[in-house]
This record gives sequence, C-alpha cells and structure tokens, in this order.
Amino acid sequence: MKRAATWVFYAVGALAIAYLALYAYVIFTGRDFEPGDPIHIFRKPDAPNYSAAEADFA
Repeated sequence: MKRAATWVFYAVGALAIAYLALYAYVIFTGRDFEPGDPIHIFRKPDAPNYSAAEADFA
C-alpha cells in the first residue's frame, strides 16, 4: 500500500509539472489562449470530401 501511495504521489507531481510546462509554453509564445476560440483545422484543398458523397450503408 505504501508503494502504491508513492506512485500516486509521483503521478500527481508529474501532472502538475506538465500543467506548469503547458502554462509556461502558452505564456512565452505570446498566443492568447481563450476558452471558446474556434479550432482551426487546415486540410489540403484537393482532399476528397467523404461527407458529400451519398454512400449506401445497407
């Protein structure tokens, strides 16, 4: 039980360090990270549009 508690403690510490690293990355890159901002997904212009074709799934 003591060994499991040690690993849980290490996991929580690793998550805290990862969160702080992500926060530092956002601060130092100068990007405004606001909740609700749209996600921009860039795709190739010549990529096929699979949702436009009427597929028969029966």
